Amino acid sequence: MIANVRTAPGAIPVLVSGLRKAFRTGRTRRRSWRLGQLDRLLAMLSERKTELLGALEADLGKSSFEGWLAEIALMEKEIGHTKKHLRNWMKPQKVTTPMALQPGKCRIVSEPLGVVLIIAPWNYPLQLAILPLVGAIAAGNCAIVKPSEVAANTSRVIAELLPKYLDREFFAVVEGGVPETTALLEEKFDHIFYTGNGTVGRVVMAAAAKHLTPVTLELGGKSPVIVDASADLDATARRIVWGKFFNAGQTCVAPDYVLAHRSVEERLVQKMTDAVRSFFGEDPKKSKDYARIINERHHKRLTNLLADGQPACGGTGDVATRYLAPTILRKVSPDSKLMAEEIFGPLLPVLPVDSVDQAIEFINDRPKPLALYVFTQSDDVATRVLRATSSGGACVNDTMMHLTVPDLPFGGVGESGMGAYHGKTSYDTFSHRKSVLDKSVHLDLPLRYPPYDDNKAQWLKRLM
Repeated sequence: MIANVRTAPGAIPVLVSGLRKAFRTGRTRRRSWRLGQLDRLLAMLSERKTELLGALEADLGKSSFEGWLAEIALMEKEIGHTKKHLRNWMKPQKVTTPMALQPGKCRIVSEPLGVVLIIAPWNYPLQLAILPLVGAIAAGNCAIVKPSEVAANTSRVIAELLPKYLDREFFAVVEGGVPETTALLEEKFDHIFYTGNGTVGRVVMAAAAKHLTPVTLELGGKSPVIVDASADLDATARRIVWGKFFNAGQTCVAPDYVLAHRSVEERLVQKMTDAVRSFFGEDPKKSKDYARIINERHHKRLTNLLADGQPACGGTGDVATRYLAPTILRKVSPDSKLMAEEIFGPLLPVLPVDSVDQAIEFINDRPKPLALYVFTQSDDVATRVLRATSSGGACVNDTMMHLTVPDLPFGGVGESGMGAYHGKTSYDTFSHRKSVLDKSVHLDLPLRYPPYDDNKAQWLKRLM
C-alpha cells in the first residue's frame, strides 16, 4: 500500500484499514525491523538535512543552527538512545510469583498497540512529528503522521520524505487541515498522540472516547519562573532570556512569566534587557538567530497583548515580515489578558512578589503548568517550591533543558496534558504491558477447588 501525499478525507478509512492489515502480518514485532526503520529515520535526517532546515526557515524563520539544535540534533539523540536500549526494553520483565501459584512464572510482556495516530503542531513541526514516531516504531506499531498545515513547508517535506525512507506498507502521512483531521479522528486507532493547545486537545479526547482509544495529550499552559532574592542574577537573566526567546517564544515550555522577588526585580529586568542585546544585537530584526512569528494571525494576537504591560525592552514589530521584537514587560496586572492565556510568543511579563510563598500561592491559584522554573541559591527554597507546586516538569536554575534528557519523561499534568514520552517512556506509551502467568500442570493442589472448609482456608492464608 502506498499512501498519497495528499490524502482525501474519503480515502482515510481505506488507508487506516490497510495499515491495520499490514500490522497483522507481524513484521513490526521483529526487533530487526524496528531497528531498520529507525536507521532509515536517521538516514533521512542526515541526507535531507538541508531540505529540512530550509523548510523550518521558511515557516518560522529558524536559523540553521536553531533548527539543527532544537529539531534535528534532538531527534538524532533520541533515535540513538532508543537503538542502544531497545533490546533491553523488549525483554519480558520478570516479577515475583506467589507461593500459592508455584510452580509457575510471572512476567510482563510489552507488545505493540497496533495502528497509532500522531498529530503534530506547527511550532516545532519536524521534531514534534518525528519524535513520537520514534517511540511508535520502537514499540512495533504502524502509524499515521498528521503534520501541521500551519507550517506548510515542513508539512510538505515530511509528506514527501517519510514515504521515501520508511516502509510505506506500515507508515503514512496525511496532510491537510480541519477536514482531514476530522476524518482521521472518526477512525478507530489504538492510540492517539496529540501535541497542541487545550482547545483542540478536548476535541481529540472527545473523538477518542467514542472508540475508547487511549490518548497522550501534550498541551501547554503558562509556565512560570520564580526568581528568589538569592538567585545569581547574571546566569538567571541569560537562561530566562534564552529559554523565552528561543524560536521567538513559540515553545510549549518557554518561560511564560516571571515572578521576581521585589528586592531583585529591577536589577533582573535590566540584566535580562542586557542579555537580549547581547544575544540579538541592538536591532534583533537583523539577527540571523532570531525567529519569526508563524503567521499574521498570531502576530496580530501577540501585538494586541502589548497594551497589557510597559515594555522595558522591545515592544515593536513588523507584520509584513512577521517580526516581533523580544519584549520584556513590567507593570502587568495579574488580571490582564496577558496573564490569562498562554502567550506563545516573545512577550515576557515580569511581576514582583514579596516572597517565595507568595509566588507559590500565585502559581497554585492557576492551572497546573507544563513546566516550572525556580532560580535560587538556596536548596531549601528549591525544595519548598518543588514540593508545594505541581507541574509537568521542572528545572532548578535553568529553563527548558529538562526535555533534552531521554531518561526524563516529558509530559503535562492537569490542563497541561496527560501522558508522557521521550526515551523508554515513549516506548511504554506506545506499548501494552501484558501480564502473563505461566503455570505448570505437574502440581495441582486441591486447596483452591470446592468443597471448601476451614482447613483449606487456613492453608491458603499461609500461602498467599
